[in-house]
Amino acid sequence: MSVDNTPEQLLARQLSQLQALETLLQSEKDIIIKQSPDALNEVTAKKNDLLMAIQTLDSHIGQNRQFIQDKRDGKFSEELKAIASVLESCQKQNQLNGQIIQQSQLTVERMKTSLLESHSKTSLTYDSKGKKSGGLSSLGLKA
Repeated sequence: MSVDNTPEQLLARQLSQLQALETLLQSEKDIIIKQSPDALNEVTAKKNDLLMAIQTLDSHIGQNRQFIQDKRDGKFSEELKAIASVLESCQKQNQLNGQIIQQSQLTVERMKTSLLESHSKTSLTYDSKGKKSGGLSSLGLKA
């Protein structure tokens, strides 16, 4: 076992990665609120890369014999509590970001409906999903 892969170092790296994810999720929230699609694409790519690194490290930790034995012996309880706490915070922040996105989509849908209704009440129809859609039927265009 190399010195770089001691259970303590692996757990410290995992905690560091989760803290970076927590910070990234907060940035994602700010970007979602500001409605900046380019910045959102960038932060999403970073988040995906970080999540893959977290998953790889977690798998590595789970296969580390020394870690498994030390955990059975009751070691690392404080480290594992800190990791669980940051992970829970990340999950809550991710859920909040999802709710913000969902609310934004509902707002856009309401605005679209309002614009369609005000444009021309006579050309307003419903699509196969029951959502309002409209178009300039005289020109053969759909919105």
